[in-house]
Amino acid sequence: MRAAIREIIETIILSLLLFIGIQFAVQTYQVEGASMYPTLAQGQYLLVNKVIYRHLSVGETVNISAQRDDVARGTHIFPFHPPQHGEVVVFNAPNDPTRDFVKRVMGVPGDTVEIRDGRTYINGTRVQEDYAELDDFDEMEELIVPANSYFVMGDNRRHSNDSRDWGTVPLEHIVGRAWVRYWPPHEIRVFPTEQVFSASASALNISSRGE
Repeated sequence: MRAAIREIIETIILSLLLFIGIQFAVQTYQVEGASMYPTLAQGQYLLVNKVIYRHLSVGETVNISAQRDDVARGTHIFPFHPPQHGEVVVFNAPNDPTRDFVKRVMGVPGDTVEIRDGRTYINGTRVQEDYAELDDFDEMEELIVPANSYFVMGDNRRHSNDSRDWGTVPLEHIVGRAWVRYWPPHEIRVFPTEQVFSASASALNISSRGE
């Protein structure tokens, strides 16, 4: 009898630990609105990887060495990697931290971002965005992305409230990276795990096939 009770208790504890671990690593979101159309649509469900951008804050003075595959960026060390160009991320809205937004990372710390005739230029080079619904009348003067911040935009430029309106997103506001669009079943999609485009390349290209 005692053995059976012990087994039940161990099963409950293991289940709780597994549940807590899953809650720490991933989170489910339902898409609201059309700001990321056609990449994401109203009512779709996402699994968001909350671990990928986990980082250690090391203060204003960095006086340590990144070990193995650790990546040092500004005043943080990332065991995996920081948010990268083209990744779709979920974050707490800077102007209302009680709300979560989903947008695409266009500029990382140190980048110069400019919009001319609806086309985005990163460090002076145009990004070929064949996935996005562009607005030919969209204009934005050059902006340098501050340290520990990211410039984000929705793919549906005419109907997106993003960094063009309220500025860059602090790293601390970013919840995680979109991992899987799992509902409805016929629209299942796994988002890329590699950097989608590089701002140092001679031609910046985001292909819808790579998403």
